[in-house]
Amino acid sequence: MITAWKIWLIVAMVAFIVEIFTNTFVFLCFSVGCLASMVASFFTDNINIQLIVFAIFTVISFFTIRPLMNKYAYKKSNQVKTNADALTGSEGYVTETIDNQLNTGRTMVNGDDWRAISENDEIITEKTKIQVVKVDSNRIIVKPLK
Repeated sequence: MITAWKIWLIVAMVAFIVEIFTNTFVFLCFSVGCLASMVASFFTDNINIQLIVFAIFTVISFFTIRPLMNKYAYKKSNQVKTNADALTGSEGYVTETIDNQLNTGRTMVNGDDWRAISENDEIITEKTKIQVVKVDSNRIIVKPLK
């Protein structure tokens, strides 16, 4: 025979499994509420009391557990730049003269060879130190370092 505590446990497990796939910590709060209602079902068969316990514990966990988990689980890590963001601001040197009119120009930045164009349509000669201003698709926009 299925009893109330088994139903609350099943719903709590389903909410926890859904939380694993969503990572929003909302379903975790519902899971906590279900577990509290499961405990309440051991003391009373009144479904209204169990629903009130569910609502109270869900709201409490929503305002306590969820902000705490968001704070520690999703730390803002803007110190580590990746991909195009990591390349912007990097320095390198010209390996082939950059001339936007002739559509020529290559640079070496962080050990990688890049097709490059100059920021202000100026000609930048070989072995000139440059700085990456922006990444545009598969080429970089650079300016000479003075």
